Amino acid sequence: MTSYTVIERTAVLGASPERILTLLTDLRAWQRWSPWEGLDANLTRTYSGPHTGVGATYAWSGNRKAGSGVMTITGVTDTTVDIDLTFTRPFKSANRTGFTLAPEGDATRVTWRMEAPRTLGMRIAGLFMNMDKSIGGDFEKGLAALKGVVEGP
Repeated sequence: MTSYTVIERTAVLGASPERILTLLTDLRAWQRWSPWEGLDANLTRTYSGPHTGVGATYAWSGNRKAGSGVMTITGVTDTTVDIDLTFTRPFKSANRTGFTLAPEGDATRVTWRMEAPRTLGMRIAGLFMNMDKSIGGDFEKGLAALKGVVEGP
C-alpha cells in the first residue's frame, strides 16, 4: 500500500465562494496570487484546453527554483476545485491538489490541500527538506496573496 504525504493549509477570505472560484478555475489568474510566480522572471507558461474549469491546463518551465511541470483541473463544484499536478523537474512527482471552499457568513474558509505519494525519491528528499514546512509555507503565502486579491480594490 502506498502511503501519502498530505499538506494542508486554511485561511478565511473576505469574499464569496463564487468570487474565489473564478481565481482558482482560471489558471491564467494564478499569476496574480501564486506563491511560485516570482521564482523565475523568464518562466515560460503554456495554457491549453478550455480557458477555465475542467480540462484547463497550465504547463511551466523555468530555472532550478521554478522547475517544470503541468497542472490540469480535473473537477469543479460550487465548493471544490481538484487538480492533477505533475512535476518533471527538479524531481518527478505526480500529485493531487485542490481547494475546498466553505462559506462563513460574508467570508469563505479556503483549504488548500496536496497529496503526494511517498515514493523512494520523496522519502530521500524528506531527509533534506521538511515537505510540510516548505510547501505548507508556500501554501500560506499563496492563500495570503489570494486573500489580498479578493479583498483588494
